Amino acid sequence: MGDHKTAAPTVGEALVEELAARGVQHVFGIPGVHTVELYRGLGRSDLRHITPRHEQGAGFMADGYARVSGRPGVAFVITGPGLTNTLTPMAQARADSVPMLVVSGVNESGSLGHGMGHLHELPDQHALAKMVALKSEHVAAPEQLTPALDQAFAPIAGAALSRPGPTHVQIPLDVAGSAATDRDGQETAPTDVQGRGSVSQTDLAALMQRLTAAERPVILAGGGARFCADQLRQLAEYLGAPVVQTVNARGVMFDHPLSVPASPSLGSVREMIGAADLVLALGTELGPTDYDMYATGVMPQMPGLIRVDLCAEQLARHRAELTIQSDVAAVLSAVLAEWKPDHYSPTDWGIGLAEQTRAAAWDEIGESYRAQVMVLNALRSAVPGAIVVGDSAQPIYAGNLYYDHDRPGGWFNAATGYGALGYGIPAAIGAAIAAPEAPVICIVGDGGAQFSLPEIMTAVDEALPITFLVWNNHGYQEIARSMQDVGVPVVGCDPTPPDFAATARSFGISHRAVSADPQEVAVAVKSAATETGPRMIEITTPKFLPTLATED
Repeated sequence: MGDHKTAAPTVGEALVEELAARGVQHVFGIPGVHTVELYRGLGRSDLRHITPRHEQGAGFMADGYARVSGRPGVAFVITGPGLTNTLTPMAQARADSVPMLVVSGVNESGSLGHGMGHLHELPDQHALAKMVALKSEHVAAPEQLTPALDQAFAPIAGAALSRPGPTHVQIPLDVAGSAATDRDGQETAPTDVQGRGSVSQTDLAALMQRLTAAERPVILAGGGARFCADQLRQLAEYLGAPVVQTVNARGVMFDHPLSVPASPSLGSVREMIGAADLVLALGTELGPTDYDMYATGVMPQMPGLIRVDLCAEQLARHRAELTIQSDVAAVLSAVLAEWKPDHYSPTDWGIGLAEQTRAAAWDEIGESYRAQVMVLNALRSAVPGAIVVGDSAQPIYAGNLYYDHDRPGGWFNAATGYGALGYGIPAAIGAAIAAPEAPVICIVGDGGAQFSLPEIMTAVDEALPITFLVWNNHGYQEIARSMQDVGVPVVGCDPTPPDFAATARSFGISHRAVSADPQEVAVAVKSAATETGPRMIEITTPKFLPTLATED
């Protein structure tokens, strides 16, 4: 044991060295007997290890970290239950194109596939991971470690022209502790998920011709545009084009007269899109959770559709007049470099239409949701530039329909795409690790909070100044309303919430109880922001009482 420092590094130690060489700075994980060798090198490395309370928390932390930092989030999990607990975060990351690497152990090589009942054994762990991960690599021998990492990092770190997502590498117990092979001084380039792809002159010419000929252009901005807000605003101003932002693009056009920070599922927004003579869709998959959340089965009409996306498969899923497979930033840079002042003289058609659509969308979302958006607006004013991370909760649903955030990439949640409950608390922790200088607010319902409430102790351990805002309506109110609306008896929607004040005390953090009055919430958040470490604010609203059906 004492001579290990002078011995050749093990595969587990080489793994840590390679992750550091690829730009990884943080690892989220829970050690176990099947990952001991993966941890051997961590104590002597510069990588910072964060310990969640559940492997699902590790995955969601990696997700939130990646969304804010732009770098892959990395999770270490054990064989079997560690991996299966992480599959839900991996699925959420895949739905939202979030770069994530999950490194797991797996049973000894000679035992795989024999079903002998070893600890944490699965029939075929590798096959299971392949069903969710973009890539899953098995390291069968020490010399396969570097190639496996190369394969795993390619889709998440800019080496491949495709949307990022979760990848997986598994290392058998016997391989992890064996001597690593000599890499002969090879260097590994740090990773960067931004700036992929280039634009051919043919595509650029076709795009410029269509843009300059358009009289009523509209831009649809998705999550792929969140890292190029300045370029997007400049193009919108050149075109005079309203910009509709999906959930993952909110913040890129804050308080701009051409901004439409509203869901394209709303009838008023659909009407505006349909009135265009050209629709430029940038980094958006045109998925139904953004474009048809009311499940009408009908997508908005998109005249003269042009799509820019990293993924060739995504581009093939919707008919378009022109498709360009590239990073959005690369396309915007190319267009702006080609733009000449006389190319197009935009009218104020776009500004007027955007203003009209904002007013109509605000009216359309209804009184209840408007009241909740006013709470969000008060939070934004109280804590400018905050990263707001949400779970599936009433104010998040409202904000996804209509809310203008003041930080690009600073509004994201799990109430879209895969829609996993329990996301908010751990994802907010990952976000705070990635951006220690930024205020972080986590908005979570009382129901969703109970999926991952213990993860707050990770925020305590790390002294993270996160405001956990619990919207307590005493149950699954959105689901209860949905059941009642279709005549289904409301069953199972009223789980008793914990005493959040007592829970906060047990965590050693402050607790404030307020009503849903926007100014009261703002005062509480401002006060909480003066504290160090995490804090909790509980907003209590009336419990939903289903209307009993009556017979005629």
